[in-house]
Amino acid sequence: MGEALPFPSNSFDLVLSHEVLEHVQDDQAAIKEIVRTLSPGGRLVLFCPNRGYPFETHGHYWRGQYHFGNTPLINYLPRFWRDKLAPHVNVYTRGDLAKLFEGLPVKFIERRTVFGAYDNIIARKPKIGKFLRSLLQWLERTPLQVFGLSHFWVVEKI
Repeated sequence: MGEALPFPSNSFDLVLSHEVLEHVQDDQAAIKEIVRTLSPGGRLVLFCPNRGYPFETHGHYWRGQYHFGNTPLINYLPRFWRDKLAPHVNVYTRGDLAKLFEGLPVKFIERRTVFGAYDNIIARKPKIGKFLRSLLQWLERTPLQVFGLSHFWVVEKI
């Protein structure tokens, strides 16, 4: 569906794609469609999974059976094996994302990696959860941000 958006070119000033890109059949076509529908000066706010995050958050398949939940270290396997275990969802390095935008009329406003807010932990254990959130927000300002949960990019059509 994201590969053929039912909107005219130059329709939107803002497009939010929050953890969607990894689920489409053809991510490059989806990015081209988003850029096509942006008006000049319009912006895409993109969140998508970071291959550097130590957990695969979408679950995995093992011996024909799906296992829901966070699985450690799958994203660090060679792409062939990683994609065998989690064929239903993609993950991205910074370079993978940059390739999706090659040749498109865009400039990058922001490109970084962010950690999650962990609201579910805060709801159950407020002190621990708030400490964890503060720690991870601090890590976003260090070289360890490469281990963040998601890429956060703001891309402007020129």
